[in-house]
Amino acid sequence: MGVVSNAQTIAQRLQKAFSIFEKDSQLKYAISSLYVIDAATGQVVFDKNSRVGLAPASTQKIITSVTAFELLGKDYRYKTELGYEGEIIRDSLQGFIFLRGTGDPTFGSWRYNSTKPEIIFPVFAAKIKNAGISKLENTFYVDETKYELNKIPDGWIWQDIGNYYGAGAWGLNWKENQYDLVLKSGKLIGENVQIISKDGEDIYYPSYENNIKAAPKGSGDNAYIYLPVSSTSSLVNGTIPIDENRFVISGAIDDAPHYFTDDFRKFLENSHLLRKPDVMQFTLVTKMTTPGKIIYTHYSPTLDSIIYWFNKKSINLYGEALIKTFAYEKKGFGSTDSGVVVVKDFWKQNGLDENELSIVDGSGLSPLNRVTTHAQVEILKYAKNKEWFPYFLTSLPEYNGMTMKSGTIRGVKGFCGYHNAKNGKEYIFSFLVNNYNGLPDALVKKMYRVLDVLK
Repeated sequence: MGVVSNAQTIAQRLQKAFSIFEKDSQLKYAISSLYVIDAATGQVVFDKNSRVGLAPASTQKIITSVTAFELLGKDYRYKTELGYEGEIIRDSLQGFIFLRGTGDPTFGSWRYNSTKPEIIFPVFAAKIKNAGISKLENTFYVDETKYELNKIPDGWIWQDIGNYYGAGAWGLNWKENQYDLVLKSGKLIGENVQIISKDGEDIYYPSYENNIKAAPKGSGDNAYIYLPVSSTSSLVNGTIPIDENRFVISGAIDDAPHYFTDDFRKFLENSHLLRKPDVMQFTLVTKMTTPGKIIYTHYSPTLDSIIYWFNKKSINLYGEALIKTFAYEKKGFGSTDSGVVVVKDFWKQNGLDENELSIVDGSGLSPLNRVTTHAQVEILKYAKNKEWFPYFLTSLPEYNGMTMKSGTIRGVKGFCGYHNAKNGKEYIFSFLVNNYNGLPDALVKKMYRVLDVLK
């Protein structure tokens, strides 16, 4: 009776806390959903709107993560193949060097030692030389035959896709498809902010329409980069604080293969490891007539490491790469739409109504996504019994003393995860709010007060 009484007490306390939460002025025009179960028994502890589809924001990443562990395996590695096509005559290649990607989102990333450019480039140059090629001809091919050319999923908004968190996924990604823009502000609020340096994007956007202004100290980063539409200039709007000598914002590269080849060309110029022409042209290939000769294969870190950073830092690019990888591995061609079908089919086979996962991307950035808290909790429960679960659990951040993934887009806030209570019970929960008003920080504190009941 004690266990039942305690469960009833938790349910009653949650009901009271949630009722107060719903009556708050920030929730006047909002819809909220909270679903909580006992992790050991599966018993429902609390349910409000658990079958209503809501925008999940980045809490959707738990769906992509668990699906990835199941479909790809924790030891899965992406591979990027370096090769050549043509004939080598007196150490000169009469043909072209090519690079064939399979969607690796970590290629060139600073997060892992093995993926950094300063590690990759010398190896590539050495492998080319060891193949008997000392002189490169004009063209470097990037093979994108296995991935769609549409890099941005449905529903991503213009304000997002020019910024680092809105980078699209290619077959060949490079340095997480982002670059840095360094800004300097003066001492006067409202004063124009200067762009003092750029890294990587020069070859795409030679100029900016800069509308960034200085704002009060402590106001934070409110600057946004907008990709050009019918223009060669990139628009930059918003504010950064006053008195900043080196304020860095990061933008999205919309041509990752070109980004890689430009960096590789610069490396070759500085290293003198290979003789090369004055101009090394880049060609994106969507159809290779022959497989070519592979001289080196670069392998990514294992999936468990990728998922760790995916959830810890909420890297949208990783989610978009993963969902395309599901399609690439299961259907032979990497596209977002096919990856979504793979995800929905997998969970349908495991007992979920496919309509509870009305998703259009892998990261949750699109406001078109609709997911139920019931589906999220069922997926978290499913993960508990898998041998890879410790790796997944480690990837989840900690907020409010609880292990959970957060999610934020405009008008949306969510948390879902696990919590071990003082009474010895473990709870699995998902808490989503859509269309709230006011400041997100204020809402988060109120959501924490509800979740505190589980402690």
